[in-house]
Amino acid sequence: MGFLDILYFMVPVSIAYAAPLIFTALGGVFSERSGVVNIALEGLMVMGAFIGILFNLFFFDTFGSWTPWIALIAAMIVSGIFAILHAVASISFRADQVVSGVAINMLGLAIALFLTKMIFEKGQTDFIKKAIPNFDMPFLSDIPVIGPLFFKGIYGSSILAVVAAIITWYVIYKTPFGLRLRAVGEHPMAADTMGVNVNKIRYIAVIISGALAGIGGAIYSQTMTRDFGHATINGQGFMALAAMIFGKWHPIGAMGAAIFFGFAQALAVVGPSIPLIKEIPTGYLHALPYVVTILALAGFIGKATGPKANGKPYIKGSR
Repeated sequence: MGFLDILYFMVPVSIAYAAPLIFTALGGVFSERSGVVNIALEGLMVMGAFIGILFNLFFFDTFGSWTPWIALIAAMIVSGIFAILHAVASISFRADQVVSGVAINMLGLAIALFLTKMIFEKGQTDFIKKAIPNFDMPFLSDIPVIGPLFFKGIYGSSILAVVAAIITWYVIYKTPFGLRLRAVGEHPMAADTMGVNVNKIRYIAVIISGALAGIGGAIYSQTMTRDFGHATINGQGFMALAAMIFGKWHPIGAMGAAIFFGFAQALAVVGPSIPLIKEIPTGYLHALPYVVTILALAGFIGKATGPKANGKPYIKGSR
């Protein structure tokens, strides 16, 4: 297997694994740009993954081939609503945002596993009949070198993720809402003085964060695992959080970092099929994404500066 063949094998898989991380990291960008730390991305992904599989199983006969895509909408809505718990605790009750996020992570997994046990009477769901499909893009997949790398065997969710990153960049940097969002995250008192409802903007941002994380979770469960169990989402939310920080709280930067972490995940899965890498014990390969996440944060977190008001509750009239 030549170097180019390895790239043809690795790149599409890496992008597929990156798509859930991109959506979830974009959700983190919205939340933290508004000044609310969102450690809860893992729990929100868990909820999205569970709802995506549940909807797919129960409504496949109704919606047919459209089921995986409608399941993304269902996961988006439920996870967005679930994120309100974090918003209420962090914004209205001014609780410690890290503690609130950890609680959401624990609660999300507990609710999903409890309902799985109640509905299916076992520790995991059944496998879905229709997953998010991959396909070759007409004409583009025929381009030499680039075609097989980026446009052959690509998942529709991967295209959506890239489009979502571009839209997020536009919303945050080119719209009045994005200006208010960034103002609230940098100097909430100044924004309040200019008539911006700080808490309202933060609520909207946290709900958007939950919705995007829910989409990310549903994409992962409907492309990679195709069922839901206790290990379906196993650290991907924290990888997305790391991607957001590694990308300096910028949508395009977060997307690039998510692709990097997606490559680490893909290497753990397809590594045994690649010469040289297949000699490495599989345990090391499976640990690789988490090691890369830790190293990236350890070497970068002190150099990255987030929004100035990030993690600080806003009390009207306070400085």
